[in-house]
Amino acid sequence: MRNLRSLGLKFSMTLASLALMVTSLNVNTTCMLIAHQPELPEGAKKLRKF
Repeated sequence: MRNLRSLGLKFSMTLASLALMVTSLNVNTTCMLIAHQPELPEGAKKLRKF
């Protein structure tokens, strides 16, 4: 049971860091197409580099 809990903890930490990387990459790019530019959450605006 303890190994399963530590595996779940490692997986969730990896997933959270991946989500942060994808969000920071998405904040600093724009859509190439005119059709759709999704709205970003308010918390993502502090990840901008400019």
